[in-house]
Amino acid sequence: MSELTSAAATGFTRAGAVRNDFVRTEFSHSADGERLSGWWVEGRGGGSVAVTAVLLHGAGSGSKERLLPLVEEFAAQGCRALAFDFSGHGHSSGLLRDLSLRRRLDQAVSVIDAHGGAHGPLILVGFSMSGQTVADLVRHYGDRVAALGLCAPAVYAAEAWDVPFGDGDGRFSELIRRPGSWRGSPALDVLRAYEGRAVLAVPGSDEVIPPGVTEAVSAALARRAQFTHWELPDAEHRLGQWFRDHPDDRREFVTSLLAGLGEQGWAATRAWVAGRLPEGRRVVESAFLTGGWSAQVRRLTLDDGTALALRTFVTPFFRRHAPGLLAREADVLTLLAGQEGVPAPRLIGVDATAGHCEHPSLLMTVVPGRVRVDTAADLGRRVELLAAQLAAIHRVVPEERPRTYQAWTSPERVNAPEGGVWARAVDVIRRDPPPYEGCFLHRDFHPGNVLFTGSGAGLRISGVVDWVETSWGPADLDVAHCSTALALLFGAEYGLAFRERYEEQGGRRLADGPEHLYWRLLDALAYAPDAAKLAGPWRELGRTDLTPEVLGERLEAYVTGLLERYV
Repeated sequence: MSELTSAAATGFTRAGAVRNDFVRTEFSHSADGERLSGWWVEGRGGGSVAVTAVLLHGAGSGSKERLLPLVEEFAAQGCRALAFDFSGHGHSSGLLRDLSLRRRLDQAVSVIDAHGGAHGPLILVGFSMSGQTVADLVRHYGDRVAALGLCAPAVYAAEAWDVPFGDGDGRFSELIRRPGSWRGSPALDVLRAYEGRAVLAVPGSDEVIPPGVTEAVSAALARRAQFTHWELPDAEHRLGQWFRDHPDDRREFVTSLLAGLGEQGWAATRAWVAGRLPEGRRVVESAFLTGGWSAQVRRLTLDDGTALALRTFVTPFFRRHAPGLLAREADVLTLLAGQEGVPAPRLIGVDATAGHCEHPSLLMTVVPGRVRVDTAADLGRRVELLAAQLAAIHRVVPEERPRTYQAWTSPERVNAPEGGVWARAVDVIRRDPPPYEGCFLHRDFHPGNVLFTGSGAGLRISGVVDWVETSWGPADLDVAHCSTALALLFGAEYGLAFRERYEEQGGRRLADGPEHLYWRLLDALAYAPDAAKLAGPWRELGRTDLTPEVLGERLEAYVTGLLERYV
């Protein structure tokens, strides 16, 4: 139950110029055994966007007060906006030490249900600890959540969700201070599956949130969301204060969240795609394709049943490198259109610099088949086909050589435990690269980028995708990359044996002994000490057995086996 305690406060902007008249209604709401203090704000006369923005403060000294200018900005741009104090904060009752992540969710749901409208769309904005609460609310409200704004967000291990915060020295603090405890947070799974609008605001300096958390949240949102990663180089962790004091950034943040909200954004990309379709054709359905992690890939079905694939780079790293990556893929797809034995998509169009689309994009045909990373009885035959396909790729002779390969790790960048097998492996790649006879490389050839059709004697590779890393270099490096993936997917023995399968299928001559070992370890060590990043798409394809522990054990067994075989 809520009690309205005051109303009709107008033009009360505390930072920046007053741009509108607002009505602020304060309330006191009973929930979870507490009295929660809050307000909702809207422009006089209502707004054109039928949406409620809910702003959630962080932990510690966080409160709704510092969010008031941001609340106003949502109202100025046509939204009804809502903010409140969790128990133990601001003007709400209760003690902070008794609060928990679960109680935060319960309180937010109660307030939203009472003051956020019964069925209308929601924009959820969370600061710091409320990154977790926003993810919990997405799980609760589902498709009703139209947009997310995450500001220096935190996510937490499942074990911490129901534990009271305490006074900083109890079990909650112990759980969240455990190194890497956040990696398995259910919040990341929610964000990976979210398909609405999302803006991640990241300060240039953050003394609270580890960089790995921010990277994981960014990578999760990049999987399916209409995503913008927005960096504020001069800001620090308390982004609520930053937005309070920087009206231009505050306005840009809200504008970005509302951009294309009615049609889930991407209006420019849709227009660009429409301009590349055959005359009279239109897209009638869009669905995500699973199996990759560097880009979003959608299957677009046209009204005549034709299927196209749209690859879009949204994360900062891949967006920054997109001009080279997508231009290279466009060139390679054009080259492969005239090649026998390498089934690849056909290029339709490319906007590598995002000159026309919201994000760098490439449009191509869809090749038939499906990715196979299961452990079914035909696994041995699939490995043979992979080896034969890689050998065929290495026989391609381009008129112009692609760029020279790039190493994906170095001795200084390997993140592995000191001593033992890891130290020996790192020592191997400290020397200069061995001499090699170069050839055309896929450079990211592994089971996740290969499609199969048929079964039994009719099992065939029907497509090879993801040509953005195509390079010129030693065949050993492509063999190494596929071997690492096989070791992680199926066990070290599959990775160790792939060289022989490749040679049996007519592959190029590979280096011997320590020289071949160099290339194998140069690839494998890029995933030390675990390969959770590589395995994320595999888990989406059903390999939920690939836990960080399993992957770590398989990678170490594979590296140990390489050292025993080739030293």
